[in-house]
Amino acid sequence: MQLHFSPSMRSITISSNNGFIDLMKIKVAACHISYRTLFHTILILAFLLPFVFILTALVTLEGVNKCSSLDCLGRRLGPRFLGRTDNSARLVKDFYNILNEVKTGEVPSSLKLPDSFDQMVSNMKDNQYDAKTFALMLKGMMEKFDKEIRESKFAELMNKHFAASSIPKGINCLSLRLTDEYSSNAHARKQLPPPELLPMLSDNSYHHFILSTDNILAASVVVASTVQSSQKPEKIVFHVITDKKTYAGMHSWFALNPPSPAIVEVKGIHQFDWLTRENVPVLEAVESQNGVRDYYHGNHLLGANLSGTNPRKFASKLQARSPKYISLLNHIRIYIPELFPNLDKVVFLDDDVVVQRDLSPLWEIDMNGKVNGAVETCRGEDDWVMSKHLKNYFNFSHPLIAGHLDPDECAWAYGMNVFDLRTWRMSNIRETYHSWLKENLRSNMTMWKLGTLPPALIAFRGHVYPIDPSWHMLGLGYQNNTSVDEVKMAAVIHYNGQSKPWLEIGFEHLRPFWNKYVNYSNDFIRNCNIMDS
Repeated sequence: MQLHFSPSMRSITISSNNGFIDLMKIKVAACHISYRTLFHTILILAFLLPFVFILTALVTLEGVNKCSSLDCLGRRLGPRFLGRTDNSARLVKDFYNILNEVKTGEVPSSLKLPDSFDQMVSNMKDNQYDAKTFALMLKGMMEKFDKEIRESKFAELMNKHFAASSIPKGINCLSLRLTDEYSSNAHARKQLPPPELLPMLSDNSYHHFILSTDNILAASVVVASTVQSSQKPEKIVFHVITDKKTYAGMHSWFALNPPSPAIVEVKGIHQFDWLTRENVPVLEAVESQNGVRDYYHGNHLLGANLSGTNPRKFASKLQARSPKYISLLNHIRIYIPELFPNLDKVVFLDDDVVVQRDLSPLWEIDMNGKVNGAVETCRGEDDWVMSKHLKNYFNFSHPLIAGHLDPDECAWAYGMNVFDLRTWRMSNIRETYHSWLKENLRSNMTMWKLGTLPPALIAFRGHVYPIDPSWHMLGLGYQNNTSVDEVKMAAVIHYNGQSKPWLEIGFEHLRPFWNKYVNYSNDFIRNCNIMDS
């Protein structure tokens, strides 16, 4: 069998070996590519080349394309086109498996943990740890640092609690100096208010505010801010209630610094004839019971087992242990109708508020027969202040609580309240308050941790009229991230929480709203080194 090619390469002849017979003759067509085929080829290349370029660029940016040949590039890109994984993906998967195995195990006590990341890297280089040892070391370091951070947070909360419960040296100095002034200066002892203004103390055409506190500096800010923000300060009457030890100093301050044209009355608890032990037996029991005093004044939280709690729950427990909660000054508001029998409507203010807007419209609110005009605290999103329901204050595992209260019922705020005293006197609010306090004492304080708000939430059930939240903004002593713009818009801002503005632990960006009403040029304030921070 032989092949014969023609000189022009246009035909091929296949013949037998003897040369006589041509078995087959094949004609080969001329090599020809049509314009249509060429166009389609170019079109396909134009589509594919940008894709190849982009994929090559991505591989380069990822740091894996360090090749200088098409063969190397093919080895990199091939698995991606074919849906395969390379060795690095397999190694990552193996490492994930090791991490999952270590996650459920314990870190050996014999494993020496480094103190820093640099030391860990150095140990890795020196000892050539395998992946499992590395994972165990990483887990041990994270557990160690988490424990240290947790202990540090608890210590910070404990120190903050003691700082909030103590009396700053400057405020104590102010009280002592003013008390001394009361004994030596006749002007500091002058009658408040003057005899000709005494009828205004029971005149219901005036706007009556009630403030209960033993903090002279705080009281000065509440009164000054209320008077300066009022459109009719001459219609304001302040009834300041304090304890026996602070009475002389408080009287001296307002006698020497009258907030004219407003009227101020200063009364000590000991000066109220009605406020006797016979009328407040529950509060006497609260103050005298050893277990209660130990709960609020003891330091047995030091060294306590904190493994079963978290910093937020611990902070709430510390806040609930504030000694002020067993003070009669803190419970005094439940006796306002009896202490001021001639008044019909009052606004009660806590001593850690600042008034920024005229409050006279509060007297025009029609409360539809309700006793307590208050801002509800279940309408916000923040966990600390404005998302509070009854379940946040009561132990619903207690049968009496579970049988009488709805855990999802909205809570409301103490600190700026409008009280209709005429309606209040026709209710059994005080008796309900007393009875539940007794039940909680009999239950060894297992229904709620003592304070004024929980029993008030029960006593005022059905007697609360919700007022607009813009009247009362809370949380300035809790939340460091409080919006300054929102603070400016509120009528009353409330530094409830531990970070009071007169303490060093107060939030710096919120303190100026309080500082602006402190008279730092006053001689007593300057001599006690109370400085504008």
